[in-house]
Amino acid sequence: MKYIISVFLLSGACLFAGAKEMVIESLEVKAQFIREHIELDGILKEAVWNNGFGIAQFTQRDPLEGALPTEKTEVWVAYDDEALYIGARLYDSCPDSISARLGRRDDWTQTDMFCVFIDPYFDKRSGYYFALSAAGTKCDGILNNDEWDDDSWDGVWEGYTYIGDHGWNAEICIPFSQLRFKPQDKYVWGINFRRDISRKNEKVYLVYTPKNGSGFVSRFPELTGIENISTPNSIEILPYTNAKAEFTNPDNDDPFNDGSDFSPGMGLDFKIGLSSNLTLNGTINPDFGQVEVDPAVVNLSDVETYFSEKRPFFIEGASIFEFGYGGSRSHWSFNWSNPTFFYSRRIGRAPQGNLPDNDFADVPDGTKILGAGKLTGKLGDNWNLGVLHAVTAREFGKTQYNGVQSELEIEPITHYTVGRLQKEIDNGFQGIGIIGASTIRSFEDDRLRDDLNSRAFSLGLDGWSFLDKNKTWVISTWAGMSNVNGNKQRIIDLQRNSTHYFQRPDASVVSVDSQATSMSGLAGRILLNKQKGSMFLNSAIGIVSPGFDINDLGYMWRTNIINSHFGIGYKWTEPGEIFRYREIIGAGFYTSDFDGNMTWGGFWGSTFMRFLNYYELQITGAYNPETNNITKTRGGPIVLNPPGAEIYTYATSDARKAVVISVEGNTYYQTKNDWYSSADLSITWKPLSNINFSISPAMEWNREFAQWAETDPIKDPTAVQTFGYRYIFAGMDQKTFSAGVRLDWTFTPKLSFQLYMQPLISAADYYDYKELIHPKSYDFRLLDHGNSTLMEENDQIVFDHDGQAATEPVTWDNPDFNITSLRGNAVLRWEYRPGSAIYLVWTQSRFEENETHQFQMRKSLSDIVHSKADNIFMLKINYWLNL
Repeated sequence: MKYIISVFLLSGACLFAGAKEMVIESLEVKAQFIREHIELDGILKEAVWNNGFGIAQFTQRDPLEGALPTEKTEVWVAYDDEALYIGARLYDSCPDSISARLGRRDDWTQTDMFCVFIDPYFDKRSGYYFALSAAGTKCDGILNNDEWDDDSWDGVWEGYTYIGDHGWNAEICIPFSQLRFKPQDKYVWGINFRRDISRKNEKVYLVYTPKNGSGFVSRFPELTGIENISTPNSIEILPYTNAKAEFTNPDNDDPFNDGSDFSPGMGLDFKIGLSSNLTLNGTINPDFGQVEVDPAVVNLSDVETYFSEKRPFFIEGASIFEFGYGGSRSHWSFNWSNPTFFYSRRIGRAPQGNLPDNDFADVPDGTKILGAGKLTGKLGDNWNLGVLHAVTAREFGKTQYNGVQSELEIEPITHYTVGRLQKEIDNGFQGIGIIGASTIRSFEDDRLRDDLNSRAFSLGLDGWSFLDKNKTWVISTWAGMSNVNGNKQRIIDLQRNSTHYFQRPDASVVSVDSQATSMSGLAGRILLNKQKGSMFLNSAIGIVSPGFDINDLGYMWRTNIINSHFGIGYKWTEPGEIFRYREIIGAGFYTSDFDGNMTWGGFWGSTFMRFLNYYELQITGAYNPETNNITKTRGGPIVLNPPGAEIYTYATSDARKAVVISVEGNTYYQTKNDWYSSADLSITWKPLSNINFSISPAMEWNREFAQWAETDPIKDPTAVQTFGYRYIFAGMDQKTFSAGVRLDWTFTPKLSFQLYMQPLISAADYYDYKELIHPKSYDFRLLDHGNSTLMEENDQIVFDHDGQAATEPVTWDNPDFNITSLRGNAVLRWEYRPGSAIYLVWTQSRFEENETHQFQMRKSLSDIVHSKADNIFMLKINYWLNL
């Protein structure tokens, strides 16, 4: 339900508002206290649903903003001592045309839907939503920052639907134990309703956000009438047990791999309502075997691949830990990525310690999480609180070398902590927040002190302020600091790694300090956004100092950055003869390092069009002048980036149809030997109301004139112009094919099957090996010139730079590659009672390497299908208890 609030987002850019504002009269929704039993079946036969007090004052937002709905909707709200009830009668003049697609939970698909939004704190910025499709699919989540939503939260509530001659009904029961609110004698909450009529692309609200407006939760009408209810301090316990069997390709020579492994397990999740405002979530010995596998990638850069979080404990309510995004709804970025202070994938990741040379090794895929706890809620007057602490186990790796086996520690016991506190002021006109994170490792093997930081801390402050009473202009800002501690060797390695490159010989503001046992840095950004009106504007400036590092518990891709941009655009929201919606955006951007070298910059423009038939088209272009690349030599001198231009196109058909087709193309051109191009096709087929099948093949072509040759710089005192080292590159031609295949088959709202599969083929040919001649240039010289010789021998590249017998040739592995991967998993999920589920999971992976660098799709696909597979089967059962 990524776009539940129905404000169209384009590249995170189009949250802007306009001159036309909806006038909201005083509107109040009154809840009725009931004593009669509500039988949840969707029929709405109880007296409370038939008393004539239903709410029917709905208004269109789409397709005709401000128009009356084409179909009548009536909603009732009731409550008893334990729960809130919502009944909705959704009339339809053509009941046979109701779209009743059945999907898995939180699948906000193209179907008729009814949704209720609740702001029980009445802070006009946060809340919950609960939705039902006409077929009974449940969607729920939390609301934050006035307009954002997060579907990671899964509450335990009941909802049923019924389709009849009049249209369809929705009946919802939300236990008060699932909500957090302040204890009072009489309650005033915020509430809103939305109805989607799929075949008409019609969305009606009790109160909507104008297309040229802003704010959603802050517009909610008041919900009154709730009195004398308790604020339950509930205790929810979710024990689980599982059995996992792994079958891999055995290796008769490998003493650690006989081809099979069986591992039963058990654990416990719990949720405790400490007060009406605070909830403690915890997990002991968690297992996340039911989550979808990560896609395979080929990463030839020096930047770590970012994978999204998929583990339920860490994604549920994760929005509380978002930092630096309050106030403004639009955060444009050009060659900038906000450092993420809390990246939960760090917890439980693969052990990071190194093993000595070996013939065979047995290393865990991940670090065991002994336990984790998360405290979330509100403190006092509108202070949002989030604290998470996790402990991971000591891990060991087994090795065999020359027939001798040994076991070494490769990950120490580690404590991870993150805390977040945020306060809204003056009904959200201003806000201020703080975040802190720490990683503390307890070493028992001092060898690991060279590989890992002993302690890492980070602290950040963020806030926002609207500049006018209409909330048209807003400033958002954040600032942070970091401090990392370790022994001398560890801090040397940290200074020299790809995030920092302190060893760069032509840098003046950074250098490697071989005596340091800590490293500190600062970062921050300030952003101005106009988010109302047909004209919108976004501008920002941000810095990340060279010593800033939060990668122990966060994620960041680069340091030594000073970045700025200015963008402006205009949108047309009224339907015309051709377009239903369109916009145009332009921006300029500039990035430098702390030495003043321009590392990126240029101009960017984009236009987006939605046609009357709901087809969409986006065209984007960019130009980049010549800039300085401070990372291409992996810690060496600067290399110039040739100027380049980019064109990107995207088009998609009407998402309501049984077959939806999207196409995407991108080309970036610098020189005839420096270009990149990609083409993506996505086809979604909905053959039945409960089946969704999609396939997304993609092809990439990458040609590099000077690609890093995957070898360390060659030390050579005669290479005076490049500071005593030869930096080796090569021409490279790479082709990559991948395809994401998904099948969602939902048998009932509580029983579903999901299948995901991804083949990937990538091959690269490295040729014309060369070295950089001059710093701050794009001048290279082939290695096999003059007396130099270059040859390939036993899959090694052998280079002799002067042909003298007294000089030892330099060798490195041939970087050519041809790899094929096939990954997939299948999950059968049955919610056999509220909050309780059984998972049956099958995960399979195959991997092949080919000696040739030639891209051969047909052969590679045939080979991978017939190759031996690694299979994992898992059965997991949990049982929800509400005490």
